[in-house]
Amino acid sequence: MKRTIIKIDEELCNGCGLCVKGCHEGALQLIDGKARMISELYCDGLGACIGDCPEGAIELEEREAEAYDEIKTIARMVEKGEATIKAHLMHLKDHKQDEFVAQAIAYLNKNNININLNNMTTTEKHEESAHGSFCGCPGSSEKDFRAVKTEETSNGDFSAPSELAQWPVQLHLVNPQASYFIGADVLMAADCAAFAVGDFHNKFMKGKSIAIACPKLDSNMEIYVEKLTAMIDLAKINTLHVVIMEVPCCGGLLQIAKKASANATRKIPLKLTIIGLQGETIQEDWV
Repeated sequence: MKRTIIKIDEELCNGCGLCVKGCHEGALQLIDGKARMISELYCDGLGACIGDCPEGAIELEEREAEAYDEIKTIARMVEKGEATIKAHLMHLKDHKQDEFVAQAIAYLNKNNININLNNMTTTEKHEESAHGSFCGCPGSSEKDFRAVKTEETSNGDFSAPSELAQWPVQLHLVNPQASYFIGADVLMAADCAAFAVGDFHNKFMKGKSIAIACPKLDSNMEIYVEKLTAMIDLAKINTLHVVIMEVPCCGGLLQIAKKASANATRKIPLKLTIIGLQGETIQEDWV
């Protein structure tokens, strides 16, 4: 996928190793007297190493590169200790990479790795959540709802349960390698579809992770193609179900899914459902 990543000019590099020390993620090593990228997987593309280079041998460029993986990165950093982990988290926060921070903290919590996040300094003030982690904008911070159970109401009735598995849901905001996409059945739905189908949660969302988009109003569809491709190849999603409305502009969502499927090295089942303006199912096929 195309993303911003560092580029090292070997002629300018003097092998001082300052950039290697400044890369908490471990993407750089000194090899044969030169700083070299050992894995694009661990380079977050935020350029912390640039300020450490006295020779100006490092710059950022946008090019085809292996996708950054926060889970694998934080897993490698655990053995380096709390100070390094904190430095990494604050580096991400200062660059407003809240999705990666959420992934890292979820990994630490899942593996019972206790990191004291109090008294952390940054260019912004962040509050600690009830789970012991800090977050930025609550509208885009990741949440995994799959473990939440429906509880009986006080009058003995059950409200219609939400089948939403995660937050956020907008394709522009989701991280294609988020934990709730790993090995999941994924629903990609047109924004309007949920308003047309009265039983949308139970009929389409149950047991699935979701991404919503509008091919008419959203800009830069290529980003959506890249995200879906990453879901297929990196998150290794199981199936992709595209739900669109019968209006012509909605067909663009299917084209995005087909293009991502064609670009991906893995092949997964792709299902299409077309919904009428009053919520009826007009067409449903594997494509």
